Amino acid sequence: MRMFGLFVLAIGMVTLVTAQEKEKAAPRSAGELKAIESLRKMGALVLEVAQNDNHLDISYLQPDEKFGDAHLAPLKDLKGIVHLNLRNQPVTDALLIHIKSVDSLTQLHLEKTKVTDKGLAELKGLKNLEYLNIYGTEVTDAGVAQLANLKKLKKVFLWQTKATKAGAASLAKAIPGLDVNMGYDDIKLPEPKKEEPKKDMKKDTKKDTKKDAKKDTKKDDKKTDAKKDDKKADAAKDAKKDVKKEEKK
Repeated sequence: MRMFGLFVLAIGMVTLVTAQEKEKAAPRSAGELKAIESLRKMGALVLEVAQNDNHLDISYLQPDEKFGDAHLAPLKDLKGIVHLNLRNQPVTDALLIHIKSVDSLTQLHLEKTKVTDKGLAELKGLKNLEYLNIYGTEVTDAGVAQLANLKKLKKVFLWQTKATKAGAASLAKAIPGLDVNMGYDDIKLPEPKKEEPKKDMKKDTKKDTKKDAKKDTKKDDKKTDAKKDDKKADAAKDAKKDVKKEEKK
């Protein structure tokens, strides 16, 4: 019985892998091809993740002030979207309704968009999401808390949001192994070096002047003493000469 159970399990695994391979290589339907064409006309970059892998990576690289429902509506007609990049687009909370059913998503970029706590509520159904970037948005701790049910999350970026360290810690606790990145708030920057107090140049100049003056005075005194000694020596010589002259007489 045990061997039979292992055999059935092996067959099941092979069947699952085969189904996944078929999904990757399955040809696109007319509806999908039409959706891809529509996205590309609106400036989206639509790429397959790899050769023989139909999973899609969709990015909007150029900011578009007219970005709206039409840009995201075609997503509902596509299967296997794993990466979606909406960085720097004027995406509002209302537009995220087009994303909530794309449960194949593993990476989602919403940095520097107009998304708030209300919009994050639309992401609760993204059960396969592993990466979420909401840097530079108005999201608070209340919005961050709504991500706690996304158990496959591995990385969340919260730089320059209104979320606090306490809110980030609470999310990390709810999802074991999650890396919540708060940016420079979590990095201890080296303290700037304290500048040494500037010396008072005037005082130093005065001190140096006094020192030089003392040195010069000592030099002058030595010269004066030397001259006095020379004069004494000359006087002694003259005295000896006079004595000799007197003796000769």
